[in-house]
Amino acid sequence: MGEDGKKSLAMVVMSGDMDKLFGAFIIANGAAAMGMDVTMFFTFWGLRALKKNVKTGKTFFGKMLGMMYGGDIMKANPSKFSFGGMGRWMFGKMMGAHNVQKLNEMRDLALELGVNMYGCQMSMDVMEIPQESFIDGVQEPVGVGFFLLKAQNADIQLFI
Repeated sequence: MGEDGKKSLAMVVMSGDMDKLFGAFIIANGAAAMGMDVTMFFTFWGLRALKKNVKTGKTFFGKMLGMMYGGDIMKANPSKFSFGGMGRWMFGKMMGAHNVQKLNEMRDLALELGVNMYGCQMSMDVMEIPQESFIDGVQEPVGVGFFLLKAQNADIQLFI
């Protein structure tokens, strides 16, 4: 149970793949719409979901990583059938034809529904992604201990 007695969901989002992010936000939005307290903890590649389309990195390696994996949520490719970026375009067309929201719209809806999104401080440090590069509405970064307390008390725990 959440701190206010509501049912709760705690989710680690480690993947930055388009299809996995879709799944994470569909579940988070559904849980929030049902009145659940939802905590999403984004780590490593999942941090892409929180980023603005800005360059990151201070050191040589950090800048390289930021350039190679740069971009925001709209640069996420499917985990299968990427086709050098064509897969993202193709799935976007197919989803649009079925009136499925874009990934950034699903993320924004999650924020509107009160989903709490946290970046993993350690991953942010390692990947040289500062809090300022995140979209508005993302909570201050936290460590794994914070997430584990949320997960320990949650009714549902997921790892995506």
